[in-house]
Amino acid sequence: MVAQDYLEVETPMMHPIPGGATAKPFITHHNALDMALYLRIAPELYLKRLIVGGLERVFEVNRNFRNEGMSTRHNPEFTMMEFYEAYADYHRMMEMTEGIIQKVARDVCGSVHLQYQGKPVDLSRFERLTITDAIKKYNPHYTDEQLHDRAFLKAEIQRLGGKPVLVDGIGGLQLSLFEETTEEKLWNPTFIIDYPVEVSPLARASDSREGITERFELFVVGRELANGYSELNDPEDQAARFMEQVKQKDAGDDEAMHYDADYVRALEYGMSPTGGCGIGIDRLVMLLTDSASIRDVILFPQMRPE
Repeated sequence: MVAQDYLEVETPMMHPIPGGATAKPFITHHNALDMALYLRIAPELYLKRLIVGGLERVFEVNRNFRNEGMSTRHNPEFTMMEFYEAYADYHRMMEMTEGIIQKVARDVCGSVHLQYQGKPVDLSRFERLTITDAIKKYNPHYTDEQLHDRAFLKAEIQRLGGKPVLVDGIGGLQLSLFEETTEEKLWNPTFIIDYPVEVSPLARASDSREGITERFELFVVGRELANGYSELNDPEDQAARFMEQVKQKDAGDDEAMHYDADYVRALEYGMSPTGGCGIGIDRLVMLLTDSASIRDVILFPQMRPE
């Protein structure tokens, strides 16, 4: 990152408003100020404030905290690297992410051709697919007509045992079907691109495709490893997206975002076109060390008391 002229920074761990990701936060209390504070779920909104302030390339390697379930790929506190670059877009962020992962693999393992849990992983080539293209590639029995039929998508997600869909636009339903049918099949590195606006409240809308954002997620060995996009820098659009998130929260979505007026005010001062990305360090280390569980790469993973 330093060789790419990025500046390493640290941003707050305790936030007055949780933001930067769709996740349920841990809540604490500051006695002197008599106010609730939240352990951060992501450093994103503070790193983008630094872009507003004139630091054009920044990155942070640090902890995030999410009050969610535990599994072989989830721990309540985990390490992320997030980075932001002014005058860049999501294509540049995909190139950066690909380069970072390939360099680390070569430095740590000596090759971009790895073995993970007995199966080969080829990090020399990163595929790019839209959500619907990925569904059709790995589940060829679905038709275009079905993937754009709201009633079919709802029924199919329910049939597969998926969780109730609170965001029921076509894009949100397609994403839910992708998560149920396709995500775990993405073994070699695959960028899933062009996410719907309704599930991407901080990403810039596409200039050419209505309802789509310039966003990607990277999947390797069947799990998400990175998330990035061209950043939304229009304060009016951002305020409207936050309001939509508040509606979802009021409708029962614990992971929807709060309205962050201070961040909207920062955007009103002006943020250059910017690209950003976050890479899950624990999951990357799992891949490089052929570890089956996230607990194998954290010295003190969260466990139920004896």
